Amino acid sequence: MVAGHLRKQNGIYQMILSFYDSNGKRRTKSISTHLPVKGNKRKAEEMLQITRQEFIPPDDYEKAEEEKQTEDKQLPVSEPDNAGEFSIPVLYTEATISGKKDEILFCDFLLYWLHLIRNSIAESTYSGYQNVIERHIIPYFQPKNYTLADIEKNPIYIQEYYTYELKERKVSTNTVIHRHANIRSALEYAFQVGLILSNPADRVIRPKKNNFVSAIYHSEELMNLFKIFHGDPLELAVLLGSYYGLRRSEIVGLKWEAIDFVQKTITIRHTVTQAMVDGKYKMIYKDRPKSKKSLRTLPLVGPFEAILSKLWKLQAENQKLCGSSYCMDYLDYIYVDHMGILIKPNYITQHFQIVLRKNGLKSIRFHDLRHSCASLLYASGVSIKDIQEWLGHSDISTTLNIYTHLDYRSKVSSANAIIGILPGENEKELPLAAN
Repeated sequence: MVAGHLRKQNGIYQMILSFYDSNGKRRTKSISTHLPVKGNKRKAEEMLQITRQEFIPPDDYEKAEEEKQTEDKQLPVSEPDNAGEFSIPVLYTEATISGKKDEILFCDFLLYWLHLIRNSIAESTYSGYQNVIERHIIPYFQPKNYTLADIEKNPIYIQEYYTYELKERKVSTNTVIHRHANIRSALEYAFQVGLILSNPADRVIRPKKNNFVSAIYHSEELMNLFKIFHGDPLELAVLLGSYYGLRRSEIVGLKWEAIDFVQKTITIRHTVTQAMVDGKYKMIYKDRPKSKKSLRTLPLVGPFEAILSKLWKLQAENQKLCGSSYCMDYLDYIYVDHMGILIKPNYITQHFQIVLRKNGLKSIRFHDLRHSCASLLYASGVSIKDIQEWLGHSDISTTLNIYTHLDYRSKVSSANAIIGILPGENEKELPLAAN
């Protein structure tokens, strides 16, 4: 890896690379990041690190070309000039983004932006961006061959995409809003580095967000659910999701060290998620939960203490029986199968639906067990603030927006409290309003 550092020039970060050529002479090369100095130091540092790793000194690069032992990873970059010529480094993609500004294909730019941000965001977040851009946005725009300049001049092209998703593909408005966020972020970067004069995504009408209404199981339905899942590999997940309201990632990420059998507590501090990255599913392990509020300690109640104690002994027995065949990678984790292999998050989602259909139960998502937990707490008189703490919501507005509509018995009580002011049963007609 060649040496290098950042330099500020005309308000733009420049990458200065230092290397020896094939004759042993020390040389330097200046490459523009096209990033304004203000607010982009971290991005510039990340681009410098990647460029240092990928850069091949010109002499060595030509030699490698002749021997056909390289994969064209050179990063050609030059300063913009008055004629509008420029070149952007291509990172981890075959998309070519160089030449005149009005020749850059919009899809190529999206791929460039996607790979540019890869090392600056969480892998699970990147997985979401990649899925949306490569599987949904690009398949729509690619046949149209719109350039970045076309999109800048005609925001209606973006609007037409949203209409297509809503009318033709029947996706929800919330899904379109998420895709709008991806498009806007990419175009905002294009605006920041001077490729476009304004962000066209700011000139379209974003769909209005729909209030999400989840399906839930009430207490009787949950009791029946527990009976059906008794002895099933998903039994522990169903119990943890229904009683503690744990997220799927929190259930899979639960470790034995999180259980304090002396103080009778269970601490949520580690998560495991499953994400599609570069076409392959990958397990992502995090010691920090979704937010600071997600890091929480809950009481270990008697029934769960008994379940976990039994499970501890069962895992020790399985390890002894399986011997060298037992997986030793997940000894710290609670939710493993009889061979010691960690239960995958996607298995929870898929197997839960299979069991519901097989037994003719009301269709809900596994995550709706968390909503069911919140509904039972609310119906039992637990305050919204306490529900927020129990579920680990970072913002109480999340709790209010999602859960307060799930049980309306308190609203019935309010209605009965003021029913006395309404006309009596013997009143045949309500008074007409004055003209």
